[in-house]
Amino acid sequence: MRTDRLKPLTRLWAVLAALALVLAACGNDDDNGDDPVDPGDAAPGDTACDSVSIGWIPWDEDIAVTYLWAALLDEQGVDTELTQLDVGPVFAGVAGGDLDLFLDAWLPATHEDYWEEFGDDMESLAIWYDEGTLEITVPAYLDDVNTIADLADNADLFDSQIIGIEPGAGLTRITREEAMPAYGLDDWELLDASTTAMLAELDRAYNAEEPVVVTLWHPHWAYGAYDLKDLEDPEGVMGEAEELHAVARADFRDDCPEVADWISNFELDTDSLAELTNMVINEYDTEEEGVEAWLSDDDNRSLADSWIG
Repeated sequence: MRTDRLKPLTRLWAVLAALALVLAACGNDDDNGDDPVDPGDAAPGDTACDSVSIGWIPWDEDIAVTYLWAALLDEQGVDTELTQLDVGPVFAGVAGGDLDLFLDAWLPATHEDYWEEFGDDMESLAIWYDEGTLEITVPAYLDDVNTIADLADNADLFDSQIIGIEPGAGLTRITREEAMPAYGLDDWELLDASTTAMLAELDRAYNAEEPVVVTLWHPHWAYGAYDLKDLEDPEGVMGEAEELHAVARADFRDDCPEVADWISNFELDTDSLAELTNMVINEYDTEEEGVEAWLSDDDNRSLADSWIG
């Protein structure tokens, strides 16, 4: 497995190399009479797809499932190239064919804009989780703040700031364009830096028992690490429960039918996802070690094997 978290993905050299191979084959006048190899004749466990590129965003459940599938594909002899980008470039990369897969598309609302723009050039392979929710959240020790509307009456307590995540995230857009106007928070500031920065500020404030309000989502390991309270949303602007999709470039199933079939079987329940995410993000030094530990459990191993089938 090769991980590239920062460099944009390019296939130019791969295309040139493939073209060179085609030209070399065409220039060979020797004909030994052998029939072409039918991909269907491959031995069990073989796949005509020897490498897959996966784009990912720094949402913890996406990190966890991306590294899980990198490990599972590696077991099947499929090399994986992992590239971290903001969510917009991930969608553009998959739609444009520079990336093969993205495993954490939130639909219908969170990534609605990106799906409307790029969805015609993508395919949803699986809905692997269907209880995703977007939240505005405070520590449970803030007794007097229970709804998003309560924030307007406690501006001084929070210094009129909500700690957000990446600027391009759907959660950031919905908070800024829907929640803040709906609840009279137009003069508040949404600090949109990164998920890592949000979690660091949450941890700092929580351990000091200071007031803090953050944008968060289910599923997330933070709900197990801290005693938190999602603010009630009487206006319903944060949306209903959403589906988490594994999406692929439009022709991925034609090029990698086995991999597409495996991912089409992918499904996790809340407990399994929480355990996997906690191991990958918190309990081990590397993502690979967390995945290995999760797969070492017999039940988890059987679940993963059932996807490969």
